[in-house]
Amino acid sequence: MLAKQWLKNAMEVMNNIESSQMENIQKAALVMADTIEKERWVHTFGCGHATLPIEEMYPRIGGFVGFHPMIELPLTFFTNIVGGMSVQQFVFLERVEGYGNEIMKGWNFDRNDCMWIFSHTGINAVNIDVALEARSKGMKVIVYGSAAEAEGKKTRHSCGKTLFELADIVVDTCVPANDASVPLKNHMDKVGPVSTMGFITAVWMTVTTVAEILAERGVKLHIHPSHNIPGDTTAHERLNDALGEYKKRIRGV
Repeated sequence: MLAKQWLKNAMEVMNNIESSQMENIQKAALVMADTIEKERWVHTFGCGHATLPIEEMYPRIGGFVGFHPMIELPLTFFTNIVGGMSVQQFVFLERVEGYGNEIMKGWNFDRNDCMWIFSHTGINAVNIDVALEARSKGMKVIVYGSAAEAEGKKTRHSCGKTLFELADIVVDTCVPANDASVPLKNHMDKVGPVSTMGFITAVWMTVTTVAEILAERGVKLHIHPSHNIPGDTTAHERLNDALGEYKKRIRGV
């Protein structure tokens, strides 16, 4: 069954992340923990399906204040498919050098912040723009994506480097270059991509590690709670606390 083949492939990705990336996840989590302890921001950025790990992170049950989603609507999930903000426009825009510089102008940054970028291939110009701008502002750049599979690929940016080459810390999501993982009879292209599974796995391994580090340091986390559990009489109070803290901190950004 192809369903079981996809599941096997997805589990292999998760197991490979566990066996090979724990050291770099710990390094990334330490940088993020230091940033959040200073009440600064872990800015998160990606394009296309690489915005899904950003949307998964915060606001979300079990997430906590400290992660700032930078999602540009023309570069995010394209539900129109055709017409306005379609797949074709997205494919064009993510390759336009200079677009990321304009995105970065919309926010205020601090050298105590860090930039967390998600990219499967690491070759497109917008992500590289954002990384270069972040570095120029003194931020550490953390990149998650299929780093080993990107080796030898030609960047689409005039700086001559891929996103992974610009990063201070890289976590490899251990996903094959073509993403889709299940061959289909009588078809050239495979089905069943696994990059989102790789991203989400690496995200929660990282964020839970950040939480563990901060809790050990005695730092109070403003956690986004479930507000749908019968009998939990303080859920809305805790939710308002988290959103209030986010609002307070985001003013400077």
